[in-house]
Amino acid sequence: MSHTQAPAQSPAVAAPDVAAAMTALVLAVLLAALDQTIVSTALPRIAEDLDGFDAIAWVSAAYLLASTAATPLWGKLGDMFGRKRLYLASTGLFLIASAACGLARNLPELIGARALQGIGGGGMIVLTFALVGDVVAPRERGRYQGMFGSVYGVASIVGPLLGGIFTDRLSWRWAFLINLPVGAITLVIAARVLPAGVRRATARVDHAGALLLAATATGIVLVTSFGRNWGWASPRVIGLIAATVVVAALLPIVERRAAAPVLPLTMLASRTVVLGSLIGFAANAAMFSVLVYLPTYLQIVHGVSATLSGVHLLPLVVSQSHAGRWATHVERLRPVLVTGLALNVAGLFLLGTVGAGTPTAALSCYFLVTGVGMGMVPMVVLTAVQNAVPGEDIGAASAVVTFARSIGAAFGVAVFGTLLTSGFTSRLHQLRLPAAFDPSRPETIRTLPAPVRPGALDAFAHATGGGFLWITPLVVAGTVLALFLRPGRAAVS
Repeated sequence: MSHTQAPAQSPAVAAPDVAAAMTALVLAVLLAALDQTIVSTALPRIAEDLDGFDAIAWVSAAYLLASTAATPLWGKLGDMFGRKRLYLASTGLFLIASAACGLARNLPELIGARALQGIGGGGMIVLTFALVGDVVAPRERGRYQGMFGSVYGVASIVGPLLGGIFTDRLSWRWAFLINLPVGAITLVIAARVLPAGVRRATARVDHAGALLLAATATGIVLVTSFGRNWGWASPRVIGLIAATVVVAALLPIVERRAAAPVLPLTMLASRTVVLGSLIGFAANAAMFSVLVYLPTYLQIVHGVSATLSGVHLLPLVVSQSHAGRWATHVERLRPVLVTGLALNVAGLFLLGTVGAGTPTAALSCYFLVTGVGMGMVPMVVLTAVQNAVPGEDIGAASAVVTFARSIGAAFGVAVFGTLLTSGFTSRLHQLRLPAAFDPSRPETIRTLPAPVRPGALDAFAHATGGGFLWITPLVVAGTVLALFLRPGRAAVS
């Protein structure tokens, strides 16, 4: 039996305070999103300073792993104990962990602090999305949630740039310490203007369900993040996949018996929640593939700096932001969602044609189409799901969608990386490159001798385009699913 559409709710925050509340929520999402990307350009210096090249990948993976695993629990606890107090707790934990990251004396300390930071960051993101339902009435949710759609695009471009600037001009530690003043402002505003919420706890916390869900998320993220390095057919990866499947199979059994399940199975009977989560998975797999690998393509193939790659991507980020705002103003959600996904497919297809000689004007057009499609999807999905569940389940429903999107992001980036590496390596076999050239370090292409450099650049460009083409069917599947979505109308009265 599926949930009926939730009744209208009056805004819980006075009109003059809505802008302040939304400022705090946007800053929180920006901080949490930045910490997924800001360390990418600082990793080589971190490895050098902390003497840990072998385990440096865990600095990024620990954050993603902890954030994904903790997301559903934060959403459920927010429903039970009040979203404001959990939001303040997760933000406080994020800031404490940020300070620990900035003061880390060795790599194990940094990895541990990053895991704590990810736990806090996961709570900040999912509770922010849920708090929009407390701050404004349903008819206004889409309009305000449209702000969040562009935050990830901005973070994907600004994050690596800031990380590089801090590393070169100050210290990599400032990539973490910068969170403290911004986060303190966020905490002060949030404590003053966010609604206290209602404590609904009537049963014990579902510890077993939370543990199984976290273990499932951990297995999925580990496989997607390290499968390429460990070998997809290696005993370690196969064993991890088997263990993840077993744990995931136990989850519904435990949740069926729990008094207050962290993942309510009745919610999964809602077509809107299930389809919205699957669509979010597909859309985020494509979006993060674009946001992570387009700057790499621009810097390696076109030889631009990290700063200029951000300038080149402005058509994508700006169109994404404006499309997100426009999409959440319309009343009928399904046509907007289908159109956005179709534009995503078109954008990925266009990006699949890129080569070493693709003109800047053509790239700008490709980025524009892709950005419009990316902007129209995420918050429309979240609005549809939140409008489809009762108010007491908004946190859990938001967590389910956010969880699916996080897994989609990890999956998309991992699969794209594998496709890019294999495509690039296979094309290099046709070239006569120096024996010392390492295909795993494509950034060194421009140091190759002039006669072979154009061929290597073209190989990397076509491998990048091939990755976008291989991701496209996933978004096509999401488009088909959107045809069966019944989200109702954005404006609820």
